[in-house]
Amino acid sequence: MRARTKRLWGVGAAATLLIGAVALATVALRQHADLFYTPGLIAEQGMPESGKRVRVGGWVQEGSIAYGDGADMTFLIEDGSGETVEVSYTGITPDLFREGEGVVATGRFGETGDFTADSILAKHDENYEPRELKKARQATS
Repeated sequence: MRARTKRLWGVGAAATLLIGAVALATVALRQHADLFYTPGLIAEQGMPESGKRVRVGGWVQEGSIAYGDGADMTFLIEDGSGETVEVSYTGITPDLFREGEGVVATGRFGETGDFTADSILAKHDENYEPRELKKARQATS
């Protein structure tokens, strides 16, 4: 076999492996990608398709947290656009979860437009300070 033919086979094999790796990565990312929505974006574009896993983010609206039986709760997410999304969640919330604070809820919209969260991530700003330190600072002031 000539050197030119060997080189051609090598380039062909490398191209085949590269195409296979890109296809595999595309399929894997498509299955695990969660789209991020805000209440204002949902109002503009309409509801995402029901049953598809999405993330909804914004701030927990003041006075909107309502507790049900056991670990059930509902609350509203707002983003400053005047639109809200009602979220129902069953489980233990993060320590930083409270009214007026940032939150990202991962879950699915139902057929009727209700959002059921599987998990909740509480966000904080760069001025975060643990409660214990805040209480100690207030006591010394």
